[in-house]
Amino acid sequence: QVQLVESGGGLVQPGGSLRLSCAASGFTLDYYAIGWFRQAPGKEREGVACFTSDSRTYYADSVKGRFTISRDNAKNTVYLEMNSLKPEDTAVYYCAADPSGGYYRDYVLKIRLYEYWGQGTQVTVSS
Repeated sequence: QVQLVESGGGLVQPGGSLRLSCAASGFTLDYYAIGWFRQAPGKEREGVACFTSDSRTYYADSVKGRFTISRDNAKNTVYLEMNSLKPEDTAVYYCAADPSGGYYRDYVLKIRLYEYWGQGTQVTVSS
């Protein structure tokens, strides 16, 4: 059974940091592209970062230079390190798996190719 479980969310002050984890079970992460998405109240879900099966990384412009995605094959886990957090980063963060491995580069930050999703973890940036 394919399962993704996010953790690490919470409340943080502006300028602070958080590290999100996405633990996979039922499949081996390194054959998939793993994306992080977020959804704020009243807004559409948007792609934040992606780690492809060939170890390429992609980021949304809004988080470049602040967020870092990484993968630990031994733990079958993908991380999202978030620094210099802003109130506009407040959202529910989801990880998702794309079986194509990120082959279609134009879609690595788009929802359509991601078949497996976690339940989400809340990130709130507020003073």
